[in-house]
Amino acid sequence: MDALIVIDVQNDFCPGGALAVEGGDEIVPGINRLLRDVPIRVFTQDWHPAGHSSFASTQPGHEPFEMVEMDYGPQVLWPDHCIQGSDGAAFHEDLHTEPADLILRKGFRPEIDSYSAFFENDHETPTGLEGYLRARGATRLTLVGLATDYCVAWSALDAVRLGFETAVRADLCRAIDLDGTLATALADMRAEGIAVIGT
Repeated sequence: MDALIVIDVQNDFCPGGALAVEGGDEIVPGINRLLRDVPIRVFTQDWHPAGHSSFASTQPGHEPFEMVEMDYGPQVLWPDHCIQGSDGAAFHEDLHTEPADLILRKGFRPEIDSYSAFFENDHETPTGLEGYLRARGATRLTLVGLATDYCVAWSALDAVRLGFETAVRADLCRAIDLDGTLATALADMRAEGIAVIGT
């Protein structure tokens, strides 16, 4: 059975947001159309507490987009974004969230970031999404959303490693692209057998 995973289409990742992805709002109409054709629909929502450890503002002497080493590995430091309950954390107003079977919030543990819909950034702590999808009988996943080179790619790579047939609709994603991260993410996904559609 097919499932659509809609990754982090939130105000802070759209133009005018705290961590805006260029053209992030352009993908919303296409996602809305796709929602009609898939029996299982999961939305993820970045959901950080104020003062999250991945925010540059909590790391003295560091600036946004610097890379630092955390206990769980390398971590990009981000501008404060998607803070729980804020307008920035809300889904884009034009996104049709009514069809969602599940809304999965991630990044809520203060000490660890969470790009993937399946695991925290330690690659070990599960979010519970795998179990939900298996209980629903999902075998084929299509991923869309923001951003291609971080949360979408990490989710897709975890999905295929967990045994799901996985596709990414690149035309319904947009990237941050920090120093070539988009090209790297696309190459990594293709190397793992993920179908990257619409590039």
